[in-house]
Amino acid sequence: MPSSRPDRIRTLLADLVGFDTVSDRTNLPLIAHIESYLAKLGVKSERITDETGQKASLWVTIGPEDRPGLVLSGHTDVVPVVGQDWSHDPFKLVERDGKLYGRGTTDMKGFVAVCLAMVPEMLEAKLTTPIHLAISYDEEIGCVGVRPMLGEVARKKVRPLGAFIGEPTEMKVIIGHKGKHGVRATFRGLARHSSIAPDGVNAIEYAAELITEIRRRAVKLAAETERNSLYDVPHSTLLTSIVHGGAALNIVPDTCTVDFECRGIGITESREVTDAIVAWARAELEPAMKTQHPECGIEFEEILDYPALDTAADAAIVTLAKSLAGRNDHAKVAFGTEASLFASIADIPSVVIGPGSIAQAHTPDEFVEMAELEKCAGFVAKLIAHCAKTAS
Repeated sequence: MPSSRPDRIRTLLADLVGFDTVSDRTNLPLIAHIESYLAKLGVKSERITDETGQKASLWVTIGPEDRPGLVLSGHTDVVPVVGQDWSHDPFKLVERDGKLYGRGTTDMKGFVAVCLAMVPEMLEAKLTTPIHLAISYDEEIGCVGVRPMLGEVARKKVRPLGAFIGEPTEMKVIIGHKGKHGVRATFRGLARHSSIAPDGVNAIEYAAELITEIRRRAVKLAAETERNSLYDVPHSTLLTSIVHGGAALNIVPDTCTVDFECRGIGITESREVTDAIVAWARAELEPAMKTQHPECGIEFEEILDYPALDTAADAAIVTLAKSLAGRNDHAKVAFGTEASLFASIADIPSVVIGPGSIAQAHTPDEFVEMAELEKCAGFVAKLIAHCAKTAS
């Protein structure tokens, strides 16, 4: 392993990018690689494996285990590259003009690489306040992997003081983000030849009524709900995102699925909004379908759920983040992170701060600037100094 900090970051990021950890496949080879790296430094890690045995998170403690510490958290999964026009192999790190290209460089293997690269400095500092690394899986499909890990953390004798979630914010201090609740509605109609359409139950037409109601409520949310100027979109949002239905032009469609989501500013607002829509559909649409045929109706299933984050601007973790980042401002973002789950599941105050821009996340030729990674390393270096001189 190279001795200089930038070279350690490059080497580790190249290693991490080299593992194809798209969410529909295992992340165990990457986890084993991190475990091996840490073991060579004499650092133990706790593996939390999912029910399939194909995914795992890592919880790492550097410093005394009997004192409350601070968490650096990142996820290992990345979004797919299928259908994207990459100029090179997305799972091979390429550096050009100070930019490091590869899937996950920004979201968010760059942050994980920085944290791992700083472990030797953590060890040298003889920390009096521990630093924890929380490395999760399947964040991109609903913050799945962090939940069982946080369940384990919540049961520990000592709870961490706070957490820094390293999603790309250009090292800005983010104290809040919207929550999200996603629902799939499956309409079960009755198929008939289209020449006798009145004898059937048209699943698509009933689905269209739901979509219209969602749109009506979205406009109302934008106009009437509390606005927060710290967000780029200062109100809660609601939309239909995916619709599937129908088999042929001459068949009354007997199935249609509609996926819709709310991103709410309030902690539980997203679920409250979608629950109200489900209740409306149960009361207004389903009885009409059953009147036409008793076996018709609507099935609803939750497909994604996480609460909003709303950390107080004067919270200790926010003050510390600003001190370490060398800035006095803070902001909120529309995209979701695992930070709200640290707060809701384990009662760990959290902020979001990490290298790179969200504008690069999920894009072809995704990149992070080396200068951003070095800025992040500076943040972690100040955290190390803080944890070496303070004891709780």
